[in-house]
Amino acid sequence: MSWTAPIDPTNKKSLKVSQLCEICHCRKAIIKRPKNLEKICKECFFYVFETEIHNTIVNNKLFHKGERVAVGASGGKDSTVLCYIMKLLNERYNYGIDIQLLSIDEGIVGYRDDSLATVKRNQKQYGLPLEIVSYKELYNWTMDEIVAVAGIRNSCTYCGVFRRQALDRGAQRLGINHIVTGHNADDMAETVLMNILRGDVARLEKSTSIITSSSGSPIKRSKPFKYTYQKEIVLYAHYKKLDYFSTECTYAPEAFRGTARELMKNLEAIRPSCIIDIIHSGENLVLKEKKKRIV
Repeated sequence: MSWTAPIDPTNKKSLKVSQLCEICHCRKAIIKRPKNLEKICKECFFYVFETEIHNTIVNNKLFHKGERVAVGASGGKDSTVLCYIMKLLNERYNYGIDIQLLSIDEGIVGYRDDSLATVKRNQKQYGLPLEIVSYKELYNWTMDEIVAVAGIRNSCTYCGVFRRQALDRGAQRLGINHIVTGHNADDMAETVLMNILRGDVARLEKSTSIITSSSGSPIKRSKPFKYTYQKEIVLYAHYKKLDYFSTECTYAPEAFRGTARELMKNLEAIRPSCIIDIIHSGENLVLKEKKKRIV
């Protein structure tokens, strides 16, 4: 799908060539894209950001008409932009899907209670139904209670397992078998690095899958932001003035993912394309079959 920005000759004459948007060549460039360092105007940034996500959805055939889809909504920047984008693209390109927000209350005082307040505002802003499922309801434990007993060191491991199961149960309660999450390109590349650093060969091949499912669960999950840089998600949320919650989880600094994230930041500073490069490497990775032992 091609697009040409409207030409404003007056504006073009008043700006130096180096200041012009590299796409429309008529408006002032105010954004340098983290993905490819292209200098573009705000309007063109909105267009390419939204179109790239639409292309990811279409090329991977993520949805079909009449499908009911639950958006994993946490109130953070990724999920808030995802909620906004899913509603926008569904209306613009007529995907024909029915969207519902699904949130998980892990029971982390001072973090999740505040972020859920953001989700409730998003519900009203986007006019989408919302379902909230809590750890206390499902497991009779809050995350704060689990950490008090088990300690903070492996809190993210416990929470990750419980959260995936809670999302599945929430979707089943709604009669929905497809959840979309805000996992972005940075998350995908970090997962590849984490599996390499851990020597977790078994998970390497699946770490870049755009569609996944939990073992034995009929619920599928997809990641429309698979190729979308986190920095661009932040820029989009900023320029669109979206309402999101930005405080990090109380227990997140202890997670091993932080090590991979720091490594990724250092690599990205040297080579901005490294995030997409790592994802493509993961996509093309095929492990050889293990030799059968002869007894």
